Order: sequence, then structure tokens, then C-alpha cells
Amino acid sequence: MDIQAKINEVVEKVKSDPSLMEQFKADPVKTVEKITGVDLPDDQIKPIVDGIKAKVEGGNILGSISDALGGILGGKKE
Repeated sequence: MDIQAKINEVVEKVKSDPSLMEQFKADPVKTVEKITGVDLPDDQIKPIVDGIKAKVEGGNILGSISDALGGILGGKKE
């Protein structure tokens, strides 16, 4: 699975659909899981959700995504 592509997919869907935006604001973890079809423990998906929030709000999230993926996948951060 291409994580960056999934994050971009979620961001675009949330930005383009007011209903999804409201769902994301109310319960971001469940909304991300619903869109991606991936069910991770909340403590693992929270950093990704935080990164998506930052991107939806127009911020730069490369560092936070790298940190999140390193923790989730057990890989090295690049």
C-alpha cells in the first residue's frame, strides 16, 4: 500500500465533500478508517490523522507523516 497516496486520497476526499469534512471533524479516526478501509489501533493511526488534519488545513506534514510511518511500520525515517 502506498501510504502517501492514501493520505492524499483522504485529504482530497475530505476537502471535496462537506459531509466527509463534518465526519472528519467529529471523528477523524473512524473517518480515515472508513475512507481507507484500514483499521489500525487508535494510537497508531492518530499521528496519521494529525498529519491529514494539518494538510486539510494547508500545513506541511512531511515530518509528521515520516514520524508516524516510522512508528507504525517499524522502519527507518528517511
